[in-house]
Amino acid sequence: SEVLAAEAASCLNRAMAALRDIWEEIGIPEEQRLERTDVVKQHIKSLLDMMVAEEQSLKERLLKSIAMCRKELDALCSELQLGPFETEEESTILQMEKNLRMRVEELQRQKQDRKQELKALQEQDRDLCDILCTALFSIDSGAVPSLEDLDCYRRHVASLKTLKEQRREEFVSNKRQIILLMEELDHTPDTSFERDVVCENEEEFCLSKDNIVALQNLLQQLEARRALNEAVCAELRSRIVALWERLQIPQEERETSA
Repeated sequence: SEVLAAEAASCLNRAMAALRDIWEEIGIPEEQRLERTDVVKQHIKSLLDMMVAEEQSLKERLLKSIAMCRKELDALCSELQLGPFETEEESTILQMEKNLRMRVEELQRQKQDRKQELKALQEQDRDLCDILCTALFSIDSGAVPSLEDLDCYRRHVASLKTLKEQRREEFVSNKRQIILLMEELDHTPDTSFERDVVCENEEEFCLSKDNIVALQNLLQQLEARRALNEAVCAELRSRIVALWERLQIPQEERETSA
């Protein structure tokens, strides 16, 4: 700084000397030279005052930005459930403002990322709950979720997806058996539930727990009817054989009837 001050003083001295030489060559009286010297001094003073004011304004803007960043950081740390941000005590105003501003931007991105993930999880949750007829995951949509909340929500959605696949596989398997049994029994679906089961669009079937139980019951009922029919058929065949024996029906005629 001493070198710069010396250079500035040297530049000023050279400029004043050049001005004095010019004034002397022109023939400007001493009194006017003093007045012009005073004008030069005022110009220099005004320029320096303006430069100081600009730098002071910069300092004030930086301090104001630091205060605003600190306030916003406190709010973001509270929303994100993070500990307070510690600044280096020995850092300069400029470095401190930069560090705080970058930290604010980083936490704003974290906040946005968490809210976007929450929104995506809620959309998946709604779709899964619609098909499984279960309650939505309990979480405050207005608040920024913690990392633990998001992890818990992810695992919940993953469990619903697994449950959906299990019920879907069970539905498809049971539906296939039910259709075969209905065809074998010559049974036409006569209830809304039975029609929903055998409909072509499997995605429209609600995979609720009650529906899965009802599906199993329907399958058991049809299997019981088939077993009953088989028992009746066996009894009738037995009676026919007995009648054949009593009537002494030839084997060829029996095979034709069979």
